[in-house]
Amino acid sequence: ITPLLLTGGAFLCYEGFEKLAHRVMGSPAERDAEHAQLTAAIVDPAVDLVAFEKEKIKGAIRTDFILSAEIIIITLGIVEAAPFASQVAVLTGIAIIMTVGVYGLVAGIVKIDDAGLALNRRSGDGQWPRLQRQAGRALLTGAPWMMKGLSIAGTAAMFLVGGAIIMHGVHPLQVHVDRLVDAASGVSGIGPVLGNLVPLLVNALAGLVVGAVALVLVNLGKWLRGPITPR
Repeated sequence: ITPLLLTGGAFLCYEGFEKLAHRVMGSPAERDAEHAQLTAAIVDPAVDLVAFEKEKIKGAIRTDFILSAEIIIITLGIVEAAPFASQVAVLTGIAIIMTVGVYGLVAGIVKIDDAGLALNRRSGDGQWPRLQRQAGRALLTGAPWMMKGLSIAGTAAMFLVGGAIIMHGVHPLQVHVDRLVDAASGVSGIGPVLGNLVPLLVNALAGLVVGAVALVLVNLGKWLRGPITPR
């Protein structure tokens, strides 16, 4: 279980650092070209937007799959000593909760602009149709900002979750973290705050370091492999 957790944690750190590196190290010209490509795809009637969207979300699906696998592995580690029937019941319950709750919420967020557009197109002169159109315009205006906020929060979560998995999986590192937490908690006045803040900072730092190393190794592997020529 532990090697699987460490592998998944390293992958989450890699995904987060790759997004961060693309944002920080990418030139303004590259970002402008990517924005122009998206804009051209939207206004071009010949472009299949469904296929275009599916191509863009492959990375998100892969990350969600790894994160879901990590949750299942952690759950399996917790109930590994339980009877087989209990293991099946717990894992089934977690799977249902993740599918209906978490990914149902994600699906709703993804479709929030469609809901706003549908509400904005409601016809009628009554108070209720006007309220629906106002709500639709509010959703359309706020959706881009919400998506940007979720993108930032999601990237930070990759470092925090991935770093925490790495730190917990490597026992000597976790021992040092526990000592830091004990020392921080003993500080007069702000000890409780520091005791909760230190693990987050350490996990985030570990996620950044592991993500950077993973990105270097992946790029080195691509460079050593060289370009793939079609047969």
